[in-house]
Amino acid sequence: MLPLPLPDPQATARLADALASQLVAGDVLCLDGPLGAGKTTLVRALVAALGGDPAQVASPTFTLMHIYQARLRVVHVDAYRLSSAAGLGALGFDEAADGAVAVVEWAERVADAFAGDRCWRVRIDHDGAGGRIADVIPPAGKRLQLPVIERMLPPEAPAG
Repeated sequence: MLPLPLPDPQATARLADALASQLVAGDVLCLDGPLGAGKTTLVRALVAALGGDPAQVASPTFTLMHIYQARLRVVHVDAYRLSSAAGLGALGFDEAADGAVAVVEWAERVADAFAGDRCWRVRIDHDGAGGRIADVIPPAGKRLQLPVIERMLPPEAPAG
C-alpha cells in the first residue's frame, strides 16, 4: 500500500472515517509509531467517526485501557508498558473486547496476541515537514476503499 500523507488533523480524520466505515465488531486496529506520531489523535478521530464522544478519548498510558461507547464499542489499549501479550489478559482485554472494536497503541509490543484475519495494522510516522505519514495494512481479504485513498493523496502536479 502507498504511504498516506496526513499533513493535518483533517487528513487524520479522513483516515479514521475510512477505517470506521470498514471496521466490524471483533476487528483490532494495531497502531504503531514513535512518541508524538498521532496514534491517540487517530483514535480520537475514529471514536468520533463511530459516533462516540472524541472528548472522552485520552491516551491510556497510565490506566492502560479505556472503553468508549459509540456505534461500535471501542476498547483502547496502550501496550507501551506491557512486556508481552500475557499482559493483555491481566487487563481483562479479551472480555472487554468481546463484541467491540479494539484499538491497541504500541501493538508491536504484543503483536503475537492478534490474528491476522481481524487485525488492521497502521503505522504512523513523522514526515519531517510537520505532518505525518500512515501505512495501512488491512487484514487478509480486506482493503482500504480506493476512493478514500484517492482523496487522501496529494493532487498530481499539472503536466507542463
